[in-house]
Amino acid sequence: MIHLRRLLAVTAASVCFAAAPSFTSPGNTAAPDASSAPSGPIVNAPAGALEGRMEGNLRVFQGVPFALPPVGPRRWKPPVPMPRWKGVRQATAFGPACFQPKPTLANIYAGKPLPMSEDCLTLNIWAPTKAHNAAVFFWIYGGALTTGASREPMYDGARLAAQGLIVVSINYRLGVLGWLAHPELSRESSLGISGNYGLLDQIEALRWVRQNIAAFGGDPANVTIAGESAGALSVMYLLASPPARGLFAKAIAESAYMISTPELKKASFGAPPAEESGLRLAAALHAPHIAALRAIDALTLVTAAPKAGYAPWGTIDGHVLPHQLVNVFDKGEQAPVPILAGFNSGEIRSLRILAPHPPATAAEYEKTIRDHYLDLAGEFLRLYPSTHMEESILATTRDALYGWTAERLVRKQAALGQPSYLYFFDHGYPAEDQAGLHGFHASELPYVFGTFDSTPPLWPKIPATPEEKSLSDAMIGYWTSFARTGRPRAAQEPDWPSFGSQRAYMAFTNAPHPSGHLMPGMYKFNEEVVCRRRASGAMGWDWTVGLWSPKLPPPSQQCK
Repeated sequence: MIHLRRLLAVTAASVCFAAAPSFTSPGNTAAPDASSAPSGPIVNAPAGALEGRMEGNLRVFQGVPFALPPVGPRRWKPPVPMPRWKGVRQATAFGPACFQPKPTLANIYAGKPLPMSEDCLTLNIWAPTKAHNAAVFFWIYGGALTTGASREPMYDGARLAAQGLIVVSINYRLGVLGWLAHPELSRESSLGISGNYGLLDQIEALRWVRQNIAAFGGDPANVTIAGESAGALSVMYLLASPPARGLFAKAIAESAYMISTPELKKASFGAPPAEESGLRLAAALHAPHIAALRAIDALTLVTAAPKAGYAPWGTIDGHVLPHQLVNVFDKGEQAPVPILAGFNSGEIRSLRILAPHPPATAAEYEKTIRDHYLDLAGEFLRLYPSTHMEESILATTRDALYGWTAERLVRKQAALGQPSYLYFFDHGYPAEDQAGLHGFHASELPYVFGTFDSTPPLWPKIPATPEEKSLSDAMIGYWTSFARTGRPRAAQEPDWPSFGSQRAYMAFTNAPHPSGHLMPGMYKFNEEVVCRRRASGAMGWDWTVGLWSPKLPPPSQQCK
């Protein structure tokens, strides 16, 4: 059995737009500057006056602080709102990324070096010049809660904003600095909890948007939260979090994963208490108390924590995250908002560390599956046959993480009476297919943002053909229409049917194609597997599936 924490630590260091470290000192956020005459657009928001710059018909504001720097005694504290500043603050350059480890592997996600700082709680805004009550698209980057930044070129919001939206992208604390739970930190809290600081940053940024976006022409009552991978996990956290309720009106989740989550003070589903994980990390770093941890510089912390086995997760604390995500959605206690969710056909082609190698023979594959899946082995082998072992292994992990989650999200939102839309991104282009990466994890992002020329250096180059541009135009149309109205529509493209009783979805191949009943049996099978693991009380659900699966518990009355 693969060690889950070690696997996550390695994975986080190698996926999703990681950057080599280059850091600045805390307190580096640009201060208001009234010494020179304004040359760019100025917005006088409740937070204070901001001077941005023009990009065609868009006003762009970058590096806008939404909270005080979480440094010194504010490290591992909930974010503190930024007080209103005096004068006009320059907002013409991105703020630094939050501290993160240097990637240890060259891969398609690795980007150019970024400046980093603990003073990183900033956001960026792309706003049409004549925006008035415009819908707001609020973007949360991915990166295993360990890497990523809103300044990544692929997340440029100009193409989306050109459709009449206001686009906001944010930074949030990562890794040990954003997600550490520890009993001493819980004692410092008036609520007796710790962890989830990165999620609290996201909520604080949403509060900033609620209070300020009207000054930019946005509608604070029409905000769509959107994210990919860990950003989509964050979308689910926000849907489940009571403090986030009312701060957004719609949700987009690209390649989300509804895995089991540690609880603050007790072991659950095979995971130790989150506070215990914090104690173990402190011991590994020879830090006898929180003051000693706060004395360690940020780059040392984020570099040492993964090597010590620490992996960032949300924490079930009864307040910020009240219950396991599966329980929140089963009970219908999530935010009742429209949702657009989906996944990619080749998710694991670029994340092969999440899947085992094929065994020597088909007989060995089948024996392992029968030993681990018992009465469900027949259905497993129907869905993931031994005749195509490598493809079956990739599909097993893809479906257990991303496919099941996407369908579960639209099913549960539809059960609340909310418009719900499912997609399946199965598009490939020459460089991608030649690299064996058809439909890889995050490959939809340049199409959603229209940023073909802004992908990381090793990303398979997308050709600037009319066909590729047409697909991107369609996806931009669907995404922006959903953000405006809750219904994805694109000019001269087929209507996207809601999920409904026909299990409708939109397939994105070389063009959008509406269809129904995606992967018959996939959802039901994975739902049964997760239900049995939940019923056992001692087994989590994640990417330890297929050949890596523990022996499945027997049928349970809870799963009827």
